[in-house]
Amino acid sequence: MYLFLDRDGVINEEIKDGYVLNTGMFRFSEGVLEAMPLLARHFERIFIVTNQRCIGRGLLTINGLQEIHSHMLDAITQHGGRIDKIYFCPDLDSTSPCRKPATGMASQAQQDFPETDFRQSVMVGNTLSDMQFGKSAGMQTVFIASTLPDTPFPHPLIDKRYESLLQFAQAIQ
Repeated sequence: MYLFLDRDGVINEEIKDGYVLNTGMFRFSEGVLEAMPLLARHFERIFIVTNQRCIGRGLLTINGLQEIHSHMLDAITQHGGRIDKIYFCPDLDSTSPCRKPATGMASQAQQDFPETDFRQSVMVGNTLSDMQFGKSAGMQTVFIASTLPDTPFPHPLIDKRYESLLQFAQAIQ
């Protein structure tokens, strides 16, 4: 099984009406570093799929984003977890094929890892856009109610709902 994770609001604290623009602004969500080794044992591959419109807006460079991701990956690895690859969409245009809910980043993952079977994959995110991305690709969806706790459930786009990534990781052990 393969795991697709949104970043902001799932892996790290989301900055309301803003962006994580440097490593000092990056804060792991509670329990994430504990969750990652559990997920690493359960899933064959773990991908991050993240819209990063801040690059298109000129607020962050690709090098700056790579610095943030390097910082994030170091901490995850030190805690016994792993991320196999990070996919990001810098585009401003909401109709971009790589911008969630479009499935371009899922297609990129399948090109890089041809054995990827979306029917055996799970998308974990904190927005209905993430859930639409997962459903459109044929994945199971898990909603993390971190930033939008009032999202109704049951919901046609949401298969499972948890309060945190750690709660999800513990539930599937």
